[in-house]
Amino acid sequence: MSLAKLFTRDTVVHNLTVSSKKQLLQELVKVAARDTALTGCGKTRDLLGAVLERERIGTTGIGSGVAIPHARIENLCKLCAVFATLEKPIKYDAVDDRPVDIAVLLLAPENAGSEHLRALAQVSRVLRREEFRNRLRRAPTAEALFLMLTEGVQSSAA
Repeated sequence: MSLAKLFTRDTVVHNLTVSSKKQLLQELVKVAARDTALTGCGKTRDLLGAVLERERIGTTGIGSGVAIPHARIENLCKLCAVFATLEKPIKYDAVDDRPVDIAVLLLAPENAGSEHLRALAQVSRVLRREEFRNRLRRAPTAEALFLMLTEGVQSSAA
């Protein structure tokens, strides 16, 4: 799964201002809810409920300042992803107890088992690279982030 297929210019956010994990998840879901693939999937709070329920099972803070909250959504037509850098790191209960300043929300159709797992694996693999995370943190705009995610990472992510 290519990151170019996951993100659009409208689903990449630069320097999101939030002060808590719940507020971060709310803002990511708001961005996702603007995606036409979510048409007919219920209200934003229902999407948020699915993400919060998944988070109750276990943290999606994978370490090194990165979180990948995710959920499967009934009636969703396709995988939807939102990428955000945060203006200031927030407490997230990550596995390494470090605050989070990079987040990727993945919403998948309820029956998209392997596609969902491939997307999670690809995002995780790319964000494991310290040099790439640092480049993302230094990006000056959402457009620069989008280009890094969709163009610059493909050749070196394999």
